[in-house]
Amino acid sequence: MANISDVAKLSGLSKTTVSRVINNHPYVSDKKRELVQQAMKELGYTPNPSARRLRGQLTTTIGVIVPRIINPFFSYLVNAIEQAAFKKGYQVLIFQSYEDKEKELAFLNLLKTKQVDGVIMTSIENEWKIIESYHQYGPILLCNDYVNQSIAPMIRLDQTKGAYLGVKHLIERGHTKIAYCTGGLFDEEGKGKDRNLGFHRAISEANVNANPNWIFINKHTIEDGKQVMRDIIEMENRPTAIFTGSDEVASGIIIAAKEAGLTVPTDLAVIGFDDQPIAEIVDPKLTTIRQPVDQMGEKSIEVMIEMLDQPELEINNYELPIELIVRQST
Repeated sequence: MANISDVAKLSGLSKTTVSRVINNHPYVSDKKRELVQQAMKELGYTPNPSARRLRGQLTTTIGVIVPRIINPFFSYLVNAIEQAAFKKGYQVLIFQSYEDKEKELAFLNLLKTKQVDGVIMTSIENEWKIIESYHQYGPILLCNDYVNQSIAPMIRLDQTKGAYLGVKHLIERGHTKIAYCTGGLFDEEGKGKDRNLGFHRAISEANVNANPNWIFINKHTIEDGKQVMRDIIEMENRPTAIFTGSDEVASGIIIAAKEAGLTVPTDLAVIGFDDQPIAEIVDPKLTTIRQPVDQMGEKSIEVMIEMLDQPELEINNYELPIELIVRQST
């Protein structure tokens, strides 16, 4: 029975190119696509996930690990992943880690027991050396997270640039008293480190100091944002602007500010992150950093299926564009 190697040999092209034709990759020339299709026809080769499933080679199921599905960013990302997977004949299993290391390992163990063909991790809780040990059981792809390693492809955004653009925008608006709100920790390691670097870079260039009283960590929800605003109101020395790690938190800040009789951006300028639909619903509309969630989902599935079709595929990292969207909150 013909396989992908036979198609590559007959067509005179690489297995990577053959895999891309099979998966309808847009960046394949018509000539190469025709050569691959002709070779497949001559060999009687049909890339059918269902057939491979019946032979016990794969489950046509891809696991996706997210911290919390109720976070709108991850909801939209999973939606994009699922739609892209369905078009390719795959189904998706969603796992919520709740930032728990043991739960994350339990989900990765599904690779070992062959219940999923591969795993897409949108965040990681354990040290990479622990996660790496599961790679022998199937492909692992990092989406929206960054680790300095060479065995798992990464689909990511320049989080440092995102924070830098946001904070620089506030500085260009004349602000020097800038608060910083992160979903992680305010240190050089662990969650949020890339955005922390962007924040530091922007204020350092402008000779602006970071006030430790204006640093808020582990904030994720609208309610978190409301509490941040309440804390700011209680301060004698208040910031005039705040950069936040999500549109949810930023929206909570705006809501609480209005409830307290304050005006955004006159009393406090606010920037979010993600460009979720809520950014255009909240009043005033939210200035934010746009992350191309649909592209992230589509690219993650494209690369995952290439790895499943061709286990020896060269590992590459992919960085997608990120941009500042200026609206009324600044």
